[in-house]
Amino acid sequence: MMVHAQFDPTAREALATAAVEAKTRKNLSWQQIADASGLSVAFTTAAVLGQHPLPEKSAKAVAEMLGLDEDAAMLLQTIPVRGSMPNRIPTDPTMYRFYEMLQVYGTTLKALVHEEFGDGIISAINFKLDVKKVADPEGGERAVITLDGKYLPTKPF
Repeated sequence: MMVHAQFDPTAREALATAAVEAKTRKNLSWQQIADASGLSVAFTTAAVLGQHPLPEKSAKAVAEMLGLDEDAAMLLQTIPVRGSMPNRIPTDPTMYRFYEMLQVYGTTLKALVHEEFGDGIISAINFKLDVKKVADPEGGERAVITLDGKYLPTKPF
């Protein structure tokens, strides 16, 4: 079964559900799980939620921390079918706001990237993500989200 699990997105979805349940039951933070994996909190969280494979050592550490079995540790190592919003507008309010930001600022981001770098893309593979909470000078808190991807120019052929 594990050999074909990487082609079955429902297996990764079920594992993500089980992992989040275990995280909640054990009262763990994503940072604690990332510390066990030896990888960044953003990458580890994405992997546990089914968007990246974990290296063997990291997968075993995460599975052990969450109390998941050996099959789960193997599945955490498989290359997933990526995409957490298959062909739909997200309805979760937090995810929808990111969708809304891209609807409003997507063309602006594209124009500014192309003006600065030329024709090409920002890689989501050679990529880093960071989320920080900072104080808002006007009161409350602000979210600072850094998307740091390698620029890949279009190459004529």
